[in-house]
Amino acid sequence: MKTVFRIVLGFVLLAAALAAYSYGHTTGTFLFIVAGFALEASFWFNLFPVRRKAPR
Repeated sequence: MKTVFRIVLGFVLLAAALAAYSYGHTTGTFLFIVAGFALEASFWFNLFPVRRKAPR
């Protein structure tokens, strides 16, 4: 994956997570809090991808 695409995708995921947290907090809807958590988790997994070693 290209570096610029990963950076842009990370910022989009983080902005979406913050928006979901904010909307869930103001309306009191727990579903948006869960959606914000899922978006934030995908941000962190995108930021630090798991690298697998090649078999010997």
